[in-house]
Amino acid sequence: MKLPIFARLTIGFFAIFLIMGAVNAYTVWKLHQVNKETARIISIDQRILDLKNKLADSVLSELAHDKKYIITKDPMFFDQLVSAANEFSKHLAEAISIADTTAKAESLGRVRSHHEKYQTLVREEVEQIRKGPAYPKIQYEKEKEKVIDQILEELKVLEASSHRDIYVRMSTLREAAGSAGTLAIIMLTIAFALVVGTSFLSTRSITKPLTALMDKTKEISKGVFEGELNIPSPPELSELTMAFNVMCYKLKRVDTMKSEFFSSMSHELRTPLASIKEGIGLLEEGVGGAMTDKQKRLLKILSEETHRLIGLVNSLLDVAKMEAGMMRYNFQQETLPPLIDKVLTEMGPLIEAKKLRVQADIEGDLPTLSLDRERMLQAIRNLVGNAAKFTPEQGQVTISVCRRDKGVEFSVNDTGLGIPKENLTAIFEKFHQPPVKTSEWVKGTGLGLAFVKHIITAHGGKVWAESKPGQGSTFIFVLPSRPVA
Repeated sequence: MKLPIFARLTIGFFAIFLIMGAVNAYTVWKLHQVNKETARIISIDQRILDLKNKLADSVLSELAHDKKYIITKDPMFFDQLVSAANEFSKHLAEAISIADTTAKAESLGRVRSHHEKYQTLVREEVEQIRKGPAYPKIQYEKEKEKVIDQILEELKVLEASSHRDIYVRMSTLREAAGSAGTLAIIMLTIAFALVVGTSFLSTRSITKPLTALMDKTKEISKGVFEGELNIPSPPELSELTMAFNVMCYKLKRVDTMKSEFFSSMSHELRTPLASIKEGIGLLEEGVGGAMTDKQKRLLKILSEETHRLIGLVNSLLDVAKMEAGMMRYNFQQETLPPLIDKVLTEMGPLIEAKKLRVQADIEGDLPTLSLDRERMLQAIRNLVGNAAKFTPEQGQVTISVCRRDKGVEFSVNDTGLGIPKENLTAIFEKFHQPPVKTSEWVKGTGLGLAFVKHIITAHGGKVWAESKPGQGSTFIFVLPSRPVA
């Protein structure tokens, strides 16, 4: 079953959402692990270091108050000694409660043992003082200082152990962060590939038929109605494709009917027009009797218009033959310069009347080409004639001929008003004329450039136009030097 566009987009975006959700969940989990380890460092190791400093301060305070009491026998110093001892015990109990390694617990146990020994010595010395003045004071002092040194040494061991644990945890965090970063990059790469793949698969089935429709639309805009679109696509686009094929078929029928109409009309008009032309010729010769000057002028006008109408009919027939592939060409080895000279000679009166400057840049030693002389003259005549017609008085027309790859390039440039970019392709279609009209513009049949395109294509070449509004136009065609098959 073919899914509609909405369902395809929904599935594609949901898949992308799941992929990105998985990547984000992994990232959050790794961040939680890092935060957990960081919290352990702060709540345990850093706290033990703080308590170590407080324990050192407390035990040194005990020693100081002890010495003051021994010297002064002041009960106030004894009370301060007891207070420092209680504070030491409180900090020691907290440190023991958060110790997370055996080394820390053993070190704190030894600190507690040494502190208990110190308190025992203090109590014994106080008891000796109360009994009498004579007691081994120096011995007690040395033993107490020795115990205090042992406590301070154990606190240093505790500090070293805490620093070592912090270093180990930080190393673990760095390794975890490094591996997490690498894994995150891998996951992001995989996720990106999956997202791109999912997006491609979900949109390809939509963009492919749309691209085919666009390409076919461009072909239709160029007058190519052949072929039908038959591509797998969502239901909505399938219906659009079917409607498009029907439209293309109808356009093809209309175009065929139009071509047949013009061809039939041209055939039907040729005989009566020929009769009218002959009749006018007989009247001009005086077969019907003498005529006044006014009658002669009218007959001249009728003759010119009849001749123009016959030319139009012949042009329509030629276009019909070219489109049907029935036009016969007489290819011979020719070069372009003689044909250009002939056309310029024919255009002499128009060029002189408009006071145009004509510049011919023709490269020497050009290769011979396989040409139908009369048809190529017709193409060059149309291009040069258009340039002269659309160039204002005292303007310039430049004709260039040069080698190009394995052929010859012809170009004619004018200094007219130019052609809008969107019309540069359409002007080669029959009955289409440039949208720019000057005060000197003369309406034509719109067949000249269509003739040029058919003739150049039949010679195996290609023709195009380049223009910028206000800067004139350049019409170019390239012919191959190889014979036309």
